[in-house]
Amino acid sequence: MTSLQDQVQKVIDDRVRSGAEAGLQVAVFMDGKQVVDAVAGAADSTTGRPVTSDTPFYAYSVGKAMTATIVHILAERGAFGEAGYDAPVAEFWPEFAHNGKQGVTIRHALTHTAGIPGLPSDVTPEEVCDWDRICARVAALEPWWEPGTKTAYHAYTFGFILGELVRRVTGRRISELLRTEVAEPLGMPGELWFGMPAAEVPRAARLEDDPAAAGFELPPDSPFWKLAPPAVNPDATFGNRTDVLQADIPAGGKVSARAIARLYAALLGEVDGVRLLTPERVKGLTRVDYSGPDEIFGMPSSWSLGLACGRPGAEPGTQDTWFGWGGVGGSYAGMDAATGTTLAIGKNRLGMDFETATRIAALLDG
Repeated sequence: MTSLQDQVQKVIDDRVRSGAEAGLQVAVFMDGKQVVDAVAGAADSTTGRPVTSDTPFYAYSVGKAMTATIVHILAERGAFGEAGYDAPVAEFWPEFAHNGKQGVTIRHALTHTAGIPGLPSDVTPEEVCDWDRICARVAALEPWWEPGTKTAYHAYTFGFILGELVRRVTGRRISELLRTEVAEPLGMPGELWFGMPAAEVPRAARLEDDPAAAGFELPPDSPFWKLAPPAVNPDATFGNRTDVLQADIPAGGKVSARAIARLYAALLGEVDGVRLLTPERVKGLTRVDYSGPDEIFGMPSSWSLGLACGRPGAEPGTQDTWFGWGGVGGSYAGMDAATGTTLAIGKNRLGMDFETATRIAALLDG
């Protein structure tokens, strides 16, 4: 019988050989043990630098799991008081109460029901890379609905709301806590980042836009621009900027597949003696806390306390044991609470679908 490692390797080799992908990483853990560590193609198509297992990819929203993990670690330590997840964000960040947001709770932020899914339409990349400036702009936003009553994907604001909450509660940047509370205990300090150290940036995979999408442009009235205005569109140009790679943008992450898959494995159980959260706390990450139609895109959406429900290839609202995050361009990382399996896929060609992730996820059913 062909091993799962061999099956995955064949899929990603075929995808690169066909020209559908440029560079790929895949990692799978089962019951805390890594069973797949596969790479294919080029981390940088302009130089031919190959993908290796430790190559960091800017995986966009995949990094939201790191943000949620840190919030849960703090909750477990009682950092948010007796109210826990139902404490108002403004209790710790008073400026956030501006324009009617005093009722936004930590739970609302984790479940994309805070009511401020989009950044200001005139935001610039420089502002997104400047922590104090972007948090001040987020604090000034006016909610689109009464917090907790509707949902829409908080593409960037998820990270800035929760990241500034963490800073106000601990006095430390969320990137510092990611290093000391997650990356170092997992033995992955060089593969899990929000903002990469300058010396590490040359290691990052170079993103590229899918040639198949050449000439395709979203219309000016696309609902997507309500979440991420054109200046900070999460495409290859934005993701390859040195200042963006170095910036703390905790709605995404610069990660290797094996590191983020290891993080998920250490949520579900022990990995080499490390467990990031208690089993009771993990229940909040592996059960649906809020479901409803996305107010911008209209599709069904289900959220746990910090993760999206569903695996690649599953119709929205039809699957309730996988929890994780897909990233713009087709990257993915998540976990199956029913089987103890975790999966991560890093890729540098930003495609229009999740075909690679769907094919690999299907192998896990075998």
